[in-house]
Amino acid sequence: MIGVVLISGSGSNLQSLIAHSKNINLEISCVISNNPNAYGLERAKKAGIATKILEHTKFTSRESYDRSLKKIIDEYKPEIIILAGFMRILTANFVNSYLGKIINIHPSLLPKYQGLNTHERAIQAGDKMHGVSIHFVTAELDGGPIIAQKSIKINENEDPKSLAKRVLKEEHKIYPLVVKWYTQGRLYYKNNKAILDNKVL
Repeated sequence: MIGVVLISGSGSNLQSLIAHSKNINLEISCVISNNPNAYGLERAKKAGIATKILEHTKFTSRESYDRSLKKIIDEYKPEIIILAGFMRILTANFVNSYLGKIINIHPSLLPKYQGLNTHERAIQAGDKMHGVSIHFVTAELDGGPIIAQKSIKINENEDPKSLAKRVLKEEHKIYPLVVKWYTQGRLYYKNNKAILDNKVL
């Protein structure tokens, strides 16, 4: 299945998807970044994957950025769009044009801690558990139907950096698995719900 991956940073989840691509029936046709210095672009080039840079700083509005982003994506005709650390809030028009085709990974146990600084917020709140969520993307920020979650225990004296590292390890395991469900046709979006093997998640 042809997919496009959107990144903004180091691209470690992208690397995990590249490593598992044959097993999960994913052909990444292009990696797009809003950050020209994203290390994930190097990861893509090393794997022989086309890359595109679309800097958000060169656009006057989210709408104009998303229109240009859509043009690039549509060139590749992807069946799945994977957000892997893409640090942009997407407009409703953009999301709705691909509804059911976009998935995102978020470093918290949603609906807790939508947005940024999730590890710090979990520690400051005194939470005992933290983790990662994968969800279908809707117009609501980090609010689409959840597909899968993995939780880990927050250790005593945990700091945000150590917690982030531990969560990232789980991200690298769970994201390829969810993509595999999608490429196998087992996972789909319907009526604002995530469906796996014909059961609402």
